Amino acid sequence: SRCMDCGIPYCHSGCPVNNIIPDWNDMVYKNDFESALKTLHSTNNFPEFTGRICPAPCEAACTLNIDEEPVTIKTIECAIIDEGWKLGLVKPEKSKKLISKSVAIVGSGPAGLAAAQQLARKGYKVTVYEKNKLIGGLLRYGIPDFKMEKFLIDRRVDQMRKEGVKFITSTEIGSELKMSFLKKNYNAVLITTGSEKARDLNIPGREASGIHFAMDFLPIQNKLVSGEIKEEEQKISAKDKRVVVIGGGDTGSDCIGTSIRQGAKSVTQIEIMPMPPKIENKQLTWPNWPLKLRTSSSQQEGVKRDWSVLTKSFETDSNKVTALNCVKIDNNFKEIQNSNFKLKADLILLAMGFIHPIKKGPIEELKLKLDKKGNIDASNKNYKTSDRKVFAAGDARRGQSLVVWAIKEGRDSAEAIHKF
Repeated sequence: SRCMDCGIPYCHSGCPVNNIIPDWNDMVYKNDFESALKTLHSTNNFPEFTGRICPAPCEAACTLNIDEEPVTIKTIECAIIDEGWKLGLVKPEKSKKLISKSVAIVGSGPAGLAAAQQLARKGYKVTVYEKNKLIGGLLRYGIPDFKMEKFLIDRRVDQMRKEGVKFITSTEIGSELKMSFLKKNYNAVLITTGSEKARDLNIPGREASGIHFAMDFLPIQNKLVSGEIKEEEQKISAKDKRVVVIGGGDTGSDCIGTSIRQGAKSVTQIEIMPMPPKIENKQLTWPNWPLKLRTSSSQQEGVKRDWSVLTKSFETDSNKVTALNCVKIDNNFKEIQNSNFKLKADLILLAMGFIHPIKKGPIEELKLKLDKKGNIDASNKNYKTSDRKVFAAGDARRGQSLVVWAIKEGRDSAEAIHKF
């Protein structure tokens, strides 16, 4: 009801998928969940994903956030779709007419899934190729189950199968199957492989055992929970270890929650950036996404956090990591004299973001043009790559981003392929 008192819905400026927020808020207020769900689905294929893992830039842009009391948009979104499933309102939407053209989608993350669903509903024959054993990309293998349970993906995949989407798993495009095969057998190919090349920390001692990328660590736990691997196959574990997570974002937070659940002795998180303010200056930032101190549920479970920390080297013993040598830095990233300190560690997790998609595979095979950052060069108007029949969307095109941007790009690239 507070939402309906709003004069100008600034939430729209914060939502990448263009959710029609005030409308479905009003429908929920009137207890009309069916209309609310229809309105929500008109812009967002998977609100049960965004309603759980999106950071909610819409709430930051909410007019009522001016005095720190925004409408709980994300929670309402989640309630609409959960209620929709409960009431049996989410059904397969099969196309009434079939188009005799086919599209291959490489990668089954949120961008690939959104594109696949949109194209199948238009009547295209759609095949999604995934290198892992199960569908979902980072939704399944990057996000811990305590943040998003995987039955949410499974029931959507089931819906999409009934809509005509074909899924082929355990098939890596570029090795088991070449892009030339896809180009020959499909009318268009969409690359939605994500931005998987992690930022590394090339300092002395990096080659020691016990130092891992976050995305070498997180998928193991997800596979363990799902039964894809057995406990004896778990190559990296935080059990009884002093864990240090380098990087202060969502991936770092996921590493903390997972380490705590695995039984870590202690968890410390360090970040090179200065500590953000606890409350942002609204007059300077609103309705844009503010830089401010955020504490995730994983961090609340028990972690020591430190900011403005530069890691200089890793200490090792018999090629096993034992500590990090660190120094404090000022706001200009200059080292502060006599501020050196040591952090003891048995397991170090690098969660410093992702820099671009992996070149090996489709990019190398087709010699696709890349932008300055190393992402696939394709405009957000037609999503076309330098290869006539090949399109790109999501993190592979725009760089590391949010689930909402992936869904938006998946939807928009499906429209671009339809026009093509």
